[in-house]
Amino acid sequence: MNDTYNAFVQTELELPPIGEGMLSGLAFAVKDVFAIKGYTSGAGNPDWLRTHSPWNKTASSITRLLASGARLTGTTHTDELMYSINGQNDHYGTPINPKAPDRIPGGSSSGSAVAVAAGAVDFALGTDTGGSVRVPSAYCGIYGFRPTHNLVPIDGVIPLAPAYDTVGWMARDIAMLRKVGEVLLAGLADDVTPWGFRRLIFAEEAWEKAEATCRSSLQNSCAQLVQSQGLKQEWRSIAPEGLEAWSHAFRTTQGREIWQTHSEWIAREKPKFGESIGARFASASTITAAEVERDGALRHVIRKRLHELLRDDGLLLIPTIPGAAPSRAINGAANEERRFWTMQLSCIAGLSGLPQVTIPAGEVDGAPIGLSLIAGAKQDLKLLRWVEQFEKEAVKG
Repeated sequence: MNDTYNAFVQTELELPPIGEGMLSGLAFAVKDVFAIKGYTSGAGNPDWLRTHSPWNKTASSITRLLASGARLTGTTHTDELMYSINGQNDHYGTPINPKAPDRIPGGSSSGSAVAVAAGAVDFALGTDTGGSVRVPSAYCGIYGFRPTHNLVPIDGVIPLAPAYDTVGWMARDIAMLRKVGEVLLAGLADDVTPWGFRRLIFAEEAWEKAEATCRSSLQNSCAQLVQSQGLKQEWRSIAPEGLEAWSHAFRTTQGREIWQTHSEWIAREKPKFGESIGARFASASTITAAEVERDGALRHVIRKRLHELLRDDGLLLIPTIPGAAPSRAINGAANEERRFWTMQLSCIAGLSGLPQVTIPAGEVDGAPIGLSLIAGAKQDLKLLRWVEQFEKEAVKG
């Protein structure tokens, strides 16, 4: 395989199908954090690779795909220990965004998004804790999905923050995204139809976070959504506390878990991190139990509020990202500022544990942007089928 875009860690690693099904004849790649028997995942850091052994069992998410006829064709780059949403890696370089080569691809599932956008594979697996599938999907102009928390098995995946970690996936079209969902979400009701949603809710605070050019570019997609399926629409405040407070609560509760998960290894091995990743781990080490208790209480309030708001018939409409991907050269204070704004959008699904799909929805200055729909708990397949049905109707129209 010619890895023109630096998407892959291992291009020669292959696993053949172990069955036939919906995904027969299709090829996929996985982020370099998934267990593959006999393979050592590097998690974007040479010291992690050096200090860990090969897996003795393949992750069940991969096995499900192989059993449905798909072929694994490589592992893909990630930000160090999945702790970023940029896709920049000081050790292995930054994968090239096929849709905007002068801009970052987004992370931490950077290689997976790039592999899909470049057409190297039909679909790819990533992980999404704070936005790591949704953000690179939006930056690279593809479809991405974060499922209801704990709905897709996450065994055999290197953890970041277990209370937020999910297995997510990306594809170039919604039909492919849905097919992968049919396999990974096996066990959900087979009679789920795409017509059960009745309400389309514009989250006021989320739209306020989008840059003016991004909001303007998304208007056409929003107009089509409003007209489809006869949905009742409303603008509504979802975050009276402010999305900045939500994002802070996410960072605190996530950061504490991250430090609990990886502090022992960091203290023992003293790994070399890139500057921004190292600073992030250092900050996580200072989070106190009192902060987690306070922000954990807010997380509970947010979760209850959004579950009650959406139930099984509501869709929350938000921009996936504040604007198009920034320059590949972004670093320092500008980098952290962009992360600050992006996390205020991506934390909504994370805090609530709800499914979110991001769809390509236009461009700003020649670079892709994304529009997202968040549904109620376990409405994952219905959400994917609804978007597929919407796009079919839009083409007809």
